[in-house]
Amino acid sequence: MDVLGLTDSAPVSFSSAQEIIDADSHNAAEGLARVYVSPELDGWTLIIGRWCDPCDRGRSDSVLRMCEKLSARYGQAQAYYYGAQGTGSAWMIAECGTVTRRYCETDEGEDHYLTLGEPLPYERRRREELGLSPSWDAATESQEDEDEWAWATNDMAPEIAAALGISPLTLTAETPVSGTGVLARTPCRKF
Repeated sequence: MDVLGLTDSAPVSFSSAQEIIDADSHNAAEGLARVYVSPELDGWTLIIGRWCDPCDRGRSDSVLRMCEKLSARYGQAQAYYYGAQGTGSAWMIAECGTVTRRYCETDEGEDHYLTLGEPLPYERRRREELGLSPSWDAATESQEDEDEWAWATNDMAPEIAAALGISPLTLTAETPVSGTGVLARTPCRKF
């Protein structure tokens, strides 16, 4: 929490935090003001809230620096966006202080400007499963292949999170938990 400048933490259950963060995400005045910091979950700590969105146009550079800083300290850091109502997915992977991959597939139309690094092994496997080339250049890909990939990546963030660590969508009663989750204020109080 110190590394990220989070303050005013208060213990809260995962289910209560989910409701609060969801409500905040739909409220322009408070959308970036709070995050949920989970207890340790199978060796991972999740920070959940719109403030961590790697494809948010106003925050993408800050989230990139945040992941670099956290990965320099802890070895790895990841940031995800998942629009559960079909609005896309994004992922950012950092290791040892460097972002190795950022990919966004949302309805924004400018996502390609945020793409960094080489595709992850998971991305390459999924492309092969779809009958697409595992290596690709968006500038030379057919519209049909581009559309198929966009459709597949729309729900991919939780899959990549689970493949590389842990996804909040795959937590169960058997997930090892240590500590207490908190709701915390971000340094970004308002837009």
